[in-house]
Amino acid sequence: MTRESGMPFQLFHSVPDDVSLVKIPAIGLELAVRLPHDASGGALTVLETVNAPGFGPPLHRHREAEVFRVMEGEYLYEVDGKRFRAAVGDVISVPGGVAHTFTNLSASPSRQIVLMLPAMDAMKFFVGLGEIMAAGRPEQAVLNAYGAAWGVEFLGPPIKA
Repeated sequence: MTRESGMPFQLFHSVPDDVSLVKIPAIGLELAVRLPHDASGGALTVLETVNAPGFGPPLHRHREAEVFRVMEGEYLYEVDGKRFRAAVGDVISVPGGVAHTFTNLSASPSRQIVLMLPAMDAMKFFVGLGEIMAAGRPEQAVLNAYGAAWGVEFLGPPIKA
């Protein structure tokens, strides 16, 4: 589609060597933003995540819908109170506003591609989250004070297998 069609996307080319990694050891996360929010006019952000064995994000919700594609490993997901396993090739869609979390069940790091719609400035969000988690996982009130500016509500710890 062309610019005249109203599509907000611009040409963007992400190559592995040009991507900054955000590492948050407290939740076993390595994250790369593959398509930043501004390359899509705020429509979409694309992330690549690597999760350490036994780790995942705290239970949380936000306005953005997310679509996950498992590229390596196996995960235990909880979405809106429902638990299920997801393995290589599986696609999981999480509507905006729904509580969700997941844990890497594999004995080695697992990897996912994550689409966020509408976009968010994921690099800025995760760099800031990494700063408040630098000394480990803080109290939920600290997480929620940080998340409030982003419309992210932290509801509890990650799930355990």
